[in-house]
Amino acid sequence: MTDVVRERSALFLGSRMKRLAERMQGEVIRFVEAAGLPLQPSHMPILATLDEDGPQTIGRLTESLQLAQPTVTRALARLVELGIVEVSRIHRDQRQKTVALTSAGQSVLARAKMLVWARTEAAVEELIADLDGPLLRLLDILEDRLAEESLDRRGRRHAEAGLTIREYSDDLADAFKTINAEWISDMYAMEQADLDVLDHPREAIIDGGGDILFVEAPGVGVIGTCALRKTGEGAYELTKMGVLEAARGAKAGEFLLRAVIERAQTMGATCLYLLSNQRSAAAIHLYEKLGFVHDEGIMQTYGERYERCNVAMLYRPEAVAKAA
Repeated sequence: MTDVVRERSALFLGSRMKRLAERMQGEVIRFVEAAGLPLQPSHMPILATLDEDGPQTIGRLTESLQLAQPTVTRALARLVELGIVEVSRIHRDQRQKTVALTSAGQSVLARAKMLVWARTEAAVEELIADLDGPLLRLLDILEDRLAEESLDRRGRRHAEAGLTIREYSDDLADAFKTINAEWISDMYAMEQADLDVLDHPREAIIDGGGDILFVEAPGVGVIGTCALRKTGEGAYELTKMGVLEAARGAKAGEFLLRAVIERAQTMGATCLYLLSNQRSAAAIHLYEKLGFVHDEGIMQTYGERYERCNVAMLYRPEAVAKAA
């Protein structure tokens, strides 16, 4: 069949651009659904504006977005229903009512930044790379590229987009404790061995010849951490690795673990091991994926450190090569 919208782009330019927008939004919604967010792509510009400029009136928000007020009002009604934004009832004039993110909205926004925004931006940047020329010809190229590979599939190849590694500094000590206390308290009981490290990370890890790394997400901040505790000549325990629950699914754990393994190697580690528990199934699967193998010798030598320890693993880089 003839694609008249494409064949006569000058005549149907508005329809063609709307079609392209609907297609891209339809593909981005797969990121939103995978992240478990109760949002539509059309909600994102509103949340981004409130995040960037803070609470504001509906009139100002409408002007900033350059959308019709009924369109913004309908979207806000849905966001209020979801508890993501709140609208004050101070003014009689609908345009003068103030809109602000709720605390729940802040959490939703942080997750959207990690699991939707970063991947979408990376996918679109890839999609439009090297485009230069007349608009109608560029629209042809964009549609052809989307036909070859959808936006959400492109985005999945950029799951770690924007993630960066940060070195330890004392101002991150609270983040180190908060991130680890969350998963330990959720799955186990906090032990004295945990508190000794979490309350005094510099003394327990850094001063003893170890290291602590953090993973940071754009627009969100630090979302995960992991420590290398020196336990002997060339021996390091990979310990206190955690990612905030709100950030899970962003591939931050794998990104961080690769960086920690690389750091251990640069520090001269000849024995890199970890102690865990079978209940941490997802973490154990990740360790196995990146080259850790179960080791009875490590269990016998170090396993008594934690009461909850029933898994001991040793890093063997050759295991990664065999898996590949």
